[in-house]
Amino acid sequence: MTESWANASGEQPVTAVTVGADLHLELRGPGLRTGLMDALREAVRTGRLTPGTRLPSSRTLAADLGMARNTVADAYAELVAEGWLTARQGSGTRVARRAAPRTPEPSGPPARPVRRRPTHNLRAGTPDLGSFPRAEWLAASRRALTAAPNDAFDYGDRLGRVELRTVLADYLARTRGVYADPERVVLCSGFVHGLALMARVLAARRGRTRAVVGVESYGLDFHRDILTAAGLRTPALALDELGTRTEELISGEGELRGVDAVLTTPAHQFPTGAALHPDRRAAMVDWARGAGGLILEDDYDGEFRYDRQPVGALQGLDPERVMYLGTASKSLAPGLRLAWMVLPKALVGEVVEAKGDVATVPSALDQLTLAEFIASGAYDRHVRSMRLRYRRRRDQLVEALAERAPECRVTGISAGLHAVVELPPGTDERTMIEAAAWQGLGIQGLSGFRHPSVAPGRDALVIGYGAPTDSAWTGALDALCRVLA
Repeated sequence: MTESWANASGEQPVTAVTVGADLHLELRGPGLRTGLMDALREAVRTGRLTPGTRLPSSRTLAADLGMARNTVADAYAELVAEGWLTARQGSGTRVARRAAPRTPEPSGPPARPVRRRPTHNLRAGTPDLGSFPRAEWLAASRRALTAAPNDAFDYGDRLGRVELRTVLADYLARTRGVYADPERVVLCSGFVHGLALMARVLAARRGRTRAVVGVESYGLDFHRDILTAAGLRTPALALDELGTRTEELISGEGELRGVDAVLTTPAHQFPTGAALHPDRRAAMVDWARGAGGLILEDDYDGEFRYDRQPVGALQGLDPERVMYLGTASKSLAPGLRLAWMVLPKALVGEVVEAKGDVATVPSALDQLTLAEFIASGAYDRHVRSMRLRYRRRRDQLVEALAERAPECRVTGISAGLHAVVELPPGTDERTMIEAAAWQGLGIQGLSGFRHPSVAPGRDALVIGYGAPTDSAWTGALDALCRVLA
């Protein structure tokens, strides 16, 4: 298809033509032959026509452009002579493979060496993506697609597919002690999506008055950012080895006066690793009941507990005061973008309203696949397998550091995919992160998770042992020990 129009000056015609695989060329200039040559040079120069690309025959291109075949043939021949194109019998006319231009030698003092990209990812919160159960997931997907009702291909329910909500309600009750029924479960595209919905609801409830959500003094900064972006204030809740300290929350003093909700990781505090003490669990629920507050429970890795049976979800103590948020990001893969909320009954309508439209619901086929994956028992088998694998890595990490870096203390290892490595007195956290980077390790410091209002504490590293594949783990662990030793 060919189109012609006048350019901005109204003088020279401009012709657009699609060449080959939908490549758009603009022909400009006083003559068609010159315009074609300039357009082809520009397409090659900018990379829109890559080396080896076969161009249309002169007959085909001439027909598209509405010009004489000889005009196109002459343009091709000249570009071949200039080295832009090649022409061989039986191979047609193609874009030439040109050598990359030489870069001039730099003048002045030599540049500092560029730090290489980390070879091993030891950042917290990432599972072993290479262990995603592809074959089992594919089998579940086929079964789910075969059995899918016709309405699965429609826009769907803003709550999410009832098949997955039903399966999740049973699974969470069985494994996490969550009180749930399908009408309380709302599916969302990841934990961040669910938290953003709750932030919207809390802000709307307060109207012009700024709502307050207490957050743990160490946590993910982008979770705080989501809350503050919704207009909420986020004072810090102090932590110790028993988890979140509830005394100030209950007394309502200082920054924690008038708190509407609390965002917490009670089963395995992120990133310190402490489990909320039973007395404090009860105290937090009592606060919510007495103050009319809400607890946002982030159960981000509740399946991976190693030293005893998983700590039950806080939601089981009071389903009308605790909103439970779970995700497949750690147990399967974050790329699935599948998460769920189990809500107090009074909140369901408000959260669904905050969703706006069904475009925010995860893919119906992914929902049905996860439902089948859980119902068939494949999810339980996968979690058990990964729990053993991660526990083995945790044990290897603890043993290696005890032998090669005995001055480092390892904490927060009862669950999850990471450990906290406390550095010896006088050891600077930032220096260790730099040293690790030169060893090809991507690691994080504990201070990077600290709430802005909290005073600096101990120097420590947060070491994730979930992300490396089995084949890479030994090398990663050896490099880490070299740094810490």
